[in-house]
Amino acid sequence: MTTPHHPIAIVGGGLGGLTLARVLHVNGIEAAVLDLDDSPAARTQGGMLDIHDDSGQPALRAAGLYEEFRALVHPGGEATRVLDKTGTVLLDDPDDGTGGRPEVDRGQLRDLLLGSLPEGTVRWGAKVTGARPLDGGRHEVTLADGTSFTTDLLIGADGAWSRVRPLLSDAKPAYVGISFVEVDLPDADLRHPVSAEVVGGGMMMALGAGKGFLAHRETDGSLHIYVALAVPEDAFGHVDFTDTEAAKAYTLEHFADWDKSLRALLADADGPLTPRQIHALPIGHRWERVPGVTLLGDAAHLMSPFAGVGANLAMLDGAELGEALAAHPGDTEAALAAYEEKLFPRSEESAADSAANGVLMFREDAPQGILDMFASFG
Repeated sequence: MTTPHHPIAIVGGGLGGLTLARVLHVNGIEAAVLDLDDSPAARTQGGMLDIHDDSGQPALRAAGLYEEFRALVHPGGEATRVLDKTGTVLLDDPDDGTGGRPEVDRGQLRDLLLGSLPEGTVRWGAKVTGARPLDGGRHEVTLADGTSFTTDLLIGADGAWSRVRPLLSDAKPAYVGISFVEVDLPDADLRHPVSAEVVGGGMMMALGAGKGFLAHRETDGSLHIYVALAVPEDAFGHVDFTDTEAAKAYTLEHFADWDKSLRALLADADGPLTPRQIHALPIGHRWERVPGVTLLGDAAHLMSPFAGVGANLAMLDGAELGEALAAHPGDTEAALAAYEEKLFPRSEESAADSAANGVLMFREDAPQGILDMFASFG
């Protein structure tokens, strides 16, 4: 059998990969997107995203989807609250509609991008297991089902544990010292009114030394909560997270002296608790130009979430890469060089900001660090 060939192959159907595919499509360039999920509905796509006016929004304009994006915006979602561990509200900034970072549901945004692509662009159930260089900048990519394909241009948009990154870099993500436990409170206004009031209409941060609650209200009326803990990398190893009550008890031990209204964000959670360790690539991660391959999003610059820029950068990466390829027809290497020249300094600055924010959010006098940061913004 003849090995299939894709002129452009994008590994990963997240926001960055889909934005790239869409911008290429707008410019009349065909690409194949390979995603390991069996279907678009194989797993939930996370909570709310604030889409920034200097990154995510320009990417959506380049994709020709800005107006459709505006229709998805969650009114009131930019409201921000900061509390201390006693439940005292120290900052309450409402959403007056003039902010530059409107909130949308990640799943709805992904559906918008998927729906904008020609049928068959995304190959579902295509889990990439490795890739090797061929001649002339081409690559052969192997899949978990034993098949393979070749491509003239291979783009790794496949996240933190990218299978494409080793072609360019030996860097591996490292634990940053913070872990999350994710929980949900559905139908919060009716079933969890106290928690709904604590969180408010947008995002809430209740912070203390080495721990905290990061929560936001979703478009379906539920609350999505990240319980943050500064713990060793192996701290969750002895916790059975399939035993929800035992996992709750373990996590609540860290908040024994916190106000009961904050503890309820975890104690009253419906459904399972999901543990997540936070990893990051080295700040300033970059690589020498390698013919026929590049990275975008977390595959290129995985960082902690404490600057809130990961999805925005992935989309901007995708848009700028697509525009660079359109601007250099027949000269892929010139396009990749132009793209990476902007990618590296931008991602280094954002990664440094994310790391610094993670320190100030959970330092000994928390939440003073985050309050000082917001004050500096005016």
